[in-house]
Amino acid sequence: MPKRLADLTLTREIEPRLSRRRFIEAQNNRRVGAGGHGDFDSLHDRVASFVLKTSLRIAGLYGRGLANALCPVVRRLRLEFDNLPPGLDGFRILHLSDFHIDGVDGLAEIVANQLASLPVDLCVLTGDYRFKTGGPCDGIYPRMRRILGAIQARHGMVGILGNHDCADIAIELEKLDVRMLINEAIQVGPPDAGLWVIGVDDPHYYRCDDLAGAMKAAPPSGFKLLAAHSPEIFREAARTGVDLYLAGHTHAGQIRLPLIGGLTNARCPRAYTRGHWRHGLMQGYTTAGVGCSLLPIRFGCPPEITVLDLAKSPLALL
Repeated sequence: MPKRLADLTLTREIEPRLSRRRFIEAQNNRRVGAGGHGDFDSLHDRVASFVLKTSLRIAGLYGRGLANALCPVVRRLRLEFDNLPPGLDGFRILHLSDFHIDGVDGLAEIVANQLASLPVDLCVLTGDYRFKTGGPCDGIYPRMRRILGAIQARHGMVGILGNHDCADIAIELEKLDVRMLINEAIQVGPPDAGLWVIGVDDPHYYRCDDLAGAMKAAPPSGFKLLAAHSPEIFREAARTGVDLYLAGHTHAGQIRLPLIGGLTNARCPRAYTRGHWRHGLMQGYTTAGVGCSLLPIRFGCPPEITVLDLAKSPLALL
């Protein structure tokens, strides 16, 4: 059995870390803008969803988009680092993000079946577990339980919250053996491997991220993996010595049209919104995500399960 990273007693400890997010949620529920989802964001999403859905139905393409959303691909990538500790050479990470799992019926079962044959060392979840940005969350937990139960991660699962999530999701996912990181860092894996996972709260809508505070627990000599919902804090991450940055949020466009590409809704250059990228000495990966946002459809951008193999750079071995 993998070492359990989530401990039910930790739910009491993370509550103070969720205070800023809970404040913004309360303000949003009262329709008062406070840095999170406001009325404009909600209206924009509803209008965009209606226009897009109507256009695709008229074009006879909506059904195809629904089918595409149920066909996740497994992407495998080998990432080489000059400074990778010997104990992490060959370390395998499963990166999952943007489940929006209550938005596409049948997706949880398909993903769980694929994950059952993908043994890894660590699973990193980078947020957005529910489809909507408000309302009850009860519907996501049976589906997330199915997915998480299929994951075979020798050193457990770590996760963060996204912009669609509420604070209560962090509490409930810890009960499902996910160690939720709210602006904090923990050591993961063999003690001598030196892997530190830093998790920050959502930097996109809630803007509750505190990377500087989270990094305080990680020693300068450790290999640092940052989990952030969006790639938008890539400059700060590189400055603070992050080695590997894992993100989602953008869905890599989700609906990618010829000559136009997809809309990624992130405050950063497009080069950081999809797939593997570099910034200075730091490497990053922005996944296309498991689920869908706004509408349960995909075009030219399949849902994605990502497997990353860490490796020592051959030049560093000379």
